[in-house]
Amino acid sequence: MLQETILLCLVSLCAGFIDAIVGGGGLLQTPAMLIILPQYPVATIFGTTKIPSISGTALAAYKYSRNVTLAYEVLLPVIVVAFFGSLLGAYCVSMIDSAVIKPVILVILIAVGLYTFTKKDFGLQQHKVISYIKALSTGLTFGFVIGFYDGLIGPGTGTFLVLAFISLLGSDFIHASASAKYVNVATNIAAIIYFGSTGHIIYEFAIPMAAFNLLGSYLGTKLALLKGNKFIRIFFLIIIAGTILRFAWDIFLKDL
Repeated sequence: MLQETILLCLVSLCAGFIDAIVGGGGLLQTPAMLIILPQYPVATIFGTTKIPSISGTALAAYKYSRNVTLAYEVLLPVIVVAFFGSLLGAYCVSMIDSAVIKPVILVILIAVGLYTFTKKDFGLQQHKVISYIKALSTGLTFGFVIGFYDGLIGPGTGTFLVLAFISLLGSDFIHASASAKYVNVATNIAAIIYFGSTGHIIYEFAIPMAAFNLLGSYLGTKLALLKGNKFIRIFFLIIIAGTILRFAWDIFLKDL
C-alpha cells in the first residue's frame, strides 16, 4: 500500500500543477489511479480523485482571486447550476454508457485544438463586451452541461470550462482559468457529496494525494500568473492534444 500511495502522490503533484494552469489534471490522475488500483470499482476511483482535485482547485481559485477581477454576477449562477449538473452526472454514472459520449467529445476536442492553433489571438484578447442577459443564459447552459460531464466522466472538465469562458463569454486565458477554478470547485463538491454518501471514496489514498495536489496547484498558479496569457495558450494546446490522445485511446485502442 505504501508503494501505491507514493506513486499516487507523485501523480497528484503533477495533476495539481497542470490543473492550476489550464485544467485537465484529471487526464493524468484518473488513468493513473485505474492502473495503480485496478482492484477497485471505477466509481470508487472517480470518487477518490475528487478529494485531491478539489484541494488543488480550491487553492488555485484563491490564488487567482487575489490577482484577477472576476464577473461574479455571472460566475455565481454558473457555479450553482454546475453544482447540480455534477450531482446529476454522478448519480447517472452507472446508468449512461460513456462509450457513447466519448466519440462526440473527441470530435469537439479536435475542432477546438485546430481552432486554437490556427487562431493566434484566441484567449489572448481583452474581455469582449457581452450583455448581462446573454452572458448569464450562456453561462447557465454550459455550466450545467459541463457540470454534468464532470460528475459523469470527469477528466478534462477544467479544460472544457476554460474553453467555454473564452469562446462563449469572451474571456482571456487568465480570467477564463480563474473562473473555471471556481466552477470546478462546485462540481467537485457535488461529486464528493454523492460518492462519499455511497462509500466510493478511499480516504487513505485521497488525503495524502490532496496534500501533493495542493503543492502542485501552488506551483502551477504562480507560474501561470507570472507567465501570462501566451504561456497558458501554449499549455492549453498541449493539454488539448493530451486529451485527444486519451479519448482516442479509450475509443479505438483500449480493447485491442
